[in-house]
Amino acid sequence: MTVPQQAVYVDSPTEGRNPRTTGLDTLPTLEVLRVINAEDRLVPGAVAEALPQLAEAVDLAVEALRGGHRVHYVGAGTSGRLASLDVAELAPTFNAPADWFVAHHAGGNQALRTAVENAEDDAAAGAALLTREAEAGDFVLGLTASGRTPFVLGALSAARRLGATTGLVSNNPMSARTADVDVVICVDTGPEAVAGSTRMKAGTSQKLVLTAFSTAVMVKLGRTYSNLMVSMRATNAKLRGRTLRILREATGFGLQECAEALTAANGDLKVALVHLLSGADSERAAKALSETNGHVRNALDMLGAAAR
Repeated sequence: MTVPQQAVYVDSPTEGRNPRTTGLDTLPTLEVLRVINAEDRLVPGAVAEALPQLAEAVDLAVEALRGGHRVHYVGAGTSGRLASLDVAELAPTFNAPADWFVAHHAGGNQALRTAVENAEDDAAAGAALLTREAEAGDFVLGLTASGRTPFVLGALSAARRLGATTGLVSNNPMSARTADVDVVICVDTGPEAVAGSTRMKAGTSQKLVLTAFSTAVMVKLGRTYSNLMVSMRATNAKLRGRTLRILREATGFGLQECAEALTAANGDLKVALVHLLSGADSERAAKALSETNGHVRNALDMLGAAAR
């Protein structure tokens, strides 16, 4: 006789039936896509409502990183995969050190490709993982559409006991009233086009939240200049071309002058940028950047040069 596994009734809008999509399976293909797209268009507005709380999380993360600590993402299923994707893109885009951001996924690396049975229900595993990986001063951001995933909540509880600051991204307004974290980022995306399929609007909202969160953290830490990716790694021909374009747009100098500045700076875009904008040689530009933690505007101020 097979013993049925425990079932949990999740009280969340994401599990509800959407009255706008009840005839989804009767529609022509184009209409199916239009209905899904109409639901997707609701997501940015829901994210906008949570921006004040997201700003709090950004400031907590910046504080942690400036103090020599780390930012952790914790998720399961779609949430964990999106978190892993966000972390993977920070190094090439912002040249972020490998130990700044780390993603923890219920079920480990295997779960990034295929579902691992019951991994998200293991609160003890989440707690044990963060007990090993986190420390006081870190910032830990949990992601769960329902707001109740045991693995995530167990990890957050363990992180708080260690003295880390914590945040929760949830698509369930009810979780905002019960979560024991420093900041709750609640994005109320409502019922999905396909009931309970949180890879849809909930997942899209979490992608927007994560991208905005990590980008804002990088901006606050000086990894950009204006809206330009001056910390990026030029690891292929396309990116080397982008490096020259960024340098030209930021300084107004010609291609030849920018190429020569990059050569003198040993390919370091920030050093070349500060050199061209300040008139200081590459050695002085590099020293100013070192003393200002790589912040271009602050380096220019130190050298008495005006930013463009």
